Amino acid sequence: MIIPLREAAADTCGGKAGTLGALLRAGLPVPDGFVVSYAAYLAAVRDLDLGRFAGEPDDLAAARQAIAARPLDATVIDALGRALDELGDPPVAVRSSAANEDTGQASAAGQHESFLAVRGVSEVAEAVRACWASLLSPRAIAYRGASGRDDQPSADLVMAVIVQRHLDAEVSGVMFTPAGPDNATEIEASWGLGPSVVGGTVTPDAYRVAEDGTLTRTIADKRTRLDRRGAQLVVRDVPTGARRRPAIDDATATQLAELGKQIATVLGGPQDIEWAIVGGRTWVLQARPITAAPPRRPLPSGASAVPAATLTGTPGSHGSVTGPARIVRGPGDFARVHPGDILVCPFTDPAWTPLLRIAAGVVTETGGVLSHAAIVAREHAIPAVLGIANATRRLHDDTLITVDGTTGTVTAAEATDA
Repeated sequence: MIIPLREAAADTCGGKAGTLGALLRAGLPVPDGFVVSYAAYLAAVRDLDLGRFAGEPDDLAAARQAIAARPLDATVIDALGRALDELGDPPVAVRSSAANEDTGQASAAGQHESFLAVRGVSEVAEAVRACWASLLSPRAIAYRGASGRDDQPSADLVMAVIVQRHLDAEVSGVMFTPAGPDNATEIEASWGLGPSVVGGTVTPDAYRVAEDGTLTRTIADKRTRLDRRGAQLVVRDVPTGARRRPAIDDATATQLAELGKQIATVLGGPQDIEWAIVGGRTWVLQARPITAAPPRRPLPSGASAVPAATLTGTPGSHGSVTGPARIVRGPGDFARVHPGDILVCPFTDPAWTPLLRIAAGVVTETGGVLSHAAIVAREHAIPAVLGIANATRRLHDDTLITVDGTTGTVTAAEATDA
């Protein structure tokens, strides 16, 4: 039931783990680890009769609680202990690898649980059960529904779990490899651990590496970073002098683009890649097929080309839509969102997925075009504009706004310069 990551295959360990196994076998830099396979999940839930859960919220909550409370078999616990010992018992990352996750049709980006800086058999076992239970979380269910897979019975959902050495990244980010010869490699980078970039809580630096090696970059104001402190993850302010310093230099961006080409060749198509740099060495944390290409960042234009009432950010998801702004600062505001509203928020993490089923568009204060929220917005064909500073103060509830996710502009009848 415990399989070395190098030997992982999609049919027993899920697409995410199978891909990492393929990259390891190709000699690419993936952190060591192992997989708790589908077999362990199926053994743990075999007597729960998940098919009896009808899909009502109370039923699904009961199912999640039942899965999370399932004790792992003693043989699995023993195998976990041995596998962790072989790694040297370091802090590890515990991440989902579900069936139908990381496919060319649906990424399920950020919809299942992941945990960093986990240490010891008991904590790893708890994280494994939490990953299993996240198959039935509201956001995962909403995502499957929006992807046309809401008729999949609970009993047919299976998940493996990846356990890998945790990396204390100095810099991390996301990279999209080119979809064709006329396209470029798109890279986003920021300080610290990757969730800041993939979760959209920071606006990252953006790099574009063309096929001929030409490189363009946009350096962002990277105000916070996520780091490990002992067994905890902490958000820290970035020192003022480092906020607008490039997270990577041009040579590193070019090297990342070359690594991306290798990965795309091994996996047979354009890839969405999460990476990290530790001690000057680049590591690959995840790769999955690109499900929807991002808009291209427009070239700077003269100030006269932008109307005074227009706010400009990063193009996140193609299309244009007009609707009432709805200021949403956190889960406490979710009930205020109605079909056709345009979300205006600090950032959207995967927990916001159910809102993306009813919203007409998205505007965020932070985040990059390669973040989880932007990926899901593109899959749902919802226009999105990212990184408009103070958008929740400059726009107002019920104001009619037009979001153009292709050009990265938001035009409002009422907007302030706050």
